[in-house]
Amino acid sequence: MSQQPVVAVLGLGAMGHAFAANLLKKGFWVRGWNRTRAKGEDLLSAGLTLTDSAAQAVEGADVVIAMLADGATTRQTLADVSRALKQGATVAQMGTIGVDDTDALIAELQQARPDILFIDAPVSGTKAPAENAQILVMASGDRSRAQAAEQVFAAIGKGTQWLGEAGASSRMKLVVNSWLIGLMQSLAESTRLAEQFGFSTDDLWRVLEGGPLAAPYAKAKLAMIESGDFTPQMHLVWALKDAKLALDAAGDTRLPALENIVDVWQQAVDAGHGEQDLAAVYQYLKR
Repeated sequence: MSQQPVVAVLGLGAMGHAFAANLLKKGFWVRGWNRTRAKGEDLLSAGLTLTDSAAQAVEGADVVIAMLADGATTRQTLADVSRALKQGATVAQMGTIGVDDTDALIAELQQARPDILFIDAPVSGTKAPAENAQILVMASGDRSRAQAAEQVFAAIGKGTQWLGEAGASSRMKLVVNSWLIGLMQSLAESTRLAEQFGFSTDDLWRVLEGGPLAAPYAKAKLAMIESGDFTPQMHLVWALKDAKLALDAAGDTRLPALENIVDVWQQAVDAGHGEQDLAAVYQYLKR
């Protein structure tokens, strides 16, 4: 195997922290930055080089992972570090930032640093899969130049699906998240209906289990509902953000169910459930 690339991780929230931890376990030299420095301090003993600025983090890095809160933050951060990027480095944008900001970011980096390889690489998976290196990376960009990025993706996930030109993956990510969001709303409503008829979550899962509707994701969310523990794997407020991004990107394509979900989930966030897992929409419906 060729020498492992040096990796910078910008954003050490739940997902970025998991990426950095798995890279360190696999022997990569990892440089990290987060606006709240404390989020990376627990990885210092594992070998993380924690920097005070994003520009310091990317200096000398072969691959830069951006896993930041939203499109505006991602674009501003990468603009701030563009001069510090190593010649010919790879930038892998792995957050869910939507179509417009992804396309704008591609154009901005191309203008500022045409030598940089940009890989659009959001992921399918939440906190626990990320911690266990079980996410799927949805990558798009020039794969012929992406050997270093593929080494990184192999260390943090279970596989990489290449989808074409840069920007395609952010579009597919919105498709996947729209399906997930619809599933969660349907599951919450179905659970409420089951309860109305006197059935438990275990009863519902036993009927689903073994058949074509037995999605492991549904099992995990039913377990959350049963326990009442909505410790976030994906915060409701971020899922709502993704739903809004999908509607924005849909243009004239009608998505009435997703529109209705956005209305309901906004109410749930306003009612105080935003920092809980998206399964907490069940709690909102139960009010």
